[in-house]
Amino acid sequence: MYDLPAVSVIDTKKNRLKRNIIAELYRSDSRTIAQLASVLHSSVPSVTALIDELATAKWIWGIGTGAAQMGRKPSLYALKPDHYVTVVLDITIHDTKLLVFDLTNQVVLRMDLALPLGDSPAFISELQKPMQQLAQKLTAMELVVIGVGATMPGLVNPELGLNFTHPELNEPGQSLNSLVESLFDAPLYVINDTKATLFGESKFGLAQGKKHVLSINIDWGIGLGVMINGDILQGTAGFAGELGHIQIATDGELCTCGKVGCLDTLTSASALIRRARLGLAQGQPSMLANEGSSDALTIELIIDKANAGDAFCIDLLRDAGSELGRGLAMAVHLFNPELIIVNGVLAKAANAITCPIEQALIHHCLPDYRNNLTIELSHLGEMAKLYGTHAYVLQRLLDHEQIP
Repeated sequence: MYDLPAVSVIDTKKNRLKRNIIAELYRSDSRTIAQLASVLHSSVPSVTALIDELATAKWIWGIGTGAAQMGRKPSLYALKPDHYVTVVLDITIHDTKLLVFDLTNQVVLRMDLALPLGDSPAFISELQKPMQQLAQKLTAMELVVIGVGATMPGLVNPELGLNFTHPELNEPGQSLNSLVESLFDAPLYVINDTKATLFGESKFGLAQGKKHVLSINIDWGIGLGVMINGDILQGTAGFAGELGHIQIATDGELCTCGKVGCLDTLTSASALIRRARLGLAQGQPSMLANEGSSDALTIELIIDKANAGDAFCIDLLRDAGSELGRGLAMAVHLFNPELIIVNGVLAKAANAITCPIEQALIHHCLPDYRNNLTIELSHLGEMAKLYGTHAYVLQRLLDHEQIP
């Protein structure tokens, strides 16, 4: 009667080693059995047996041979790309994207939907049909969904899987979680868009190998991702990093959050469009006036005209960058980062937005904080968020012992 616990312990150890093999192959792309045994502090025969089991279960496969100084070349193993996948929902206030990633970070399928995140339960209803279509396609392709990740703006509690800014997504019986459960036999993990972006940068972008990083998401709202000692700061409820809702102007505009003078009201894409329309209505000379109705004004158009030398648009971006730098200066003094990564729709403005940020940091930060600090535009762009959500799902699955 004492055999069952012993078997359970053995199975638990085997499964843990399998998860470690999957995690190591995800980090390093490929490894030999000897390399895996060294990393896992296990024996070559034990790892060989586990490799065989994982290959049978279609988690890994052989991809050729590695280099050898002498003798027979060792076999190389990697994660198998054509069986297990994750689904990523990129939900924004303007649209929704559905993407399917394989275990080698390749996009297998993508569906772009004209479905904005709103303040109505109708969002889930409208999402149901394209999600069903995606599930049917994956079944036809014989792909197995192991996890679903949803990235979105707002106050997201990753442990509860709830968005407190958009509570309609959490309605009992018609929630995002219930929709995923009805279509995929896989768990749902929800993450704030800015934190997903920093997660992507830490795995695949500029934050690789860094310890102390700020990632500023200059989009339709202002978000801040904070990395401390290599870990992304979540806060008590997952709300850390809402830089957009610190007060910058005590007599400023009313923010959507109900407060006055938030950084969002001065620097977000929607704020720039609002200020551009106001300037044009007041007779401000600009090439924007030749583009038709101000109702059709876009942030991309403002950036294009700034790059073409339009003084009004340049001033708009300069003022936004200066205010962003003032807000970031507070974060620099709090967290003492080595790198600030700029992402989001306004990152397309390049130097027109980063230069005034840098000047504001020079003005508002103590010199010693700036000595080892650099500011860079993301190389990944929007893919940082998408890659990050995919990697976040895999990490949560491994941490929660959901695979293999």
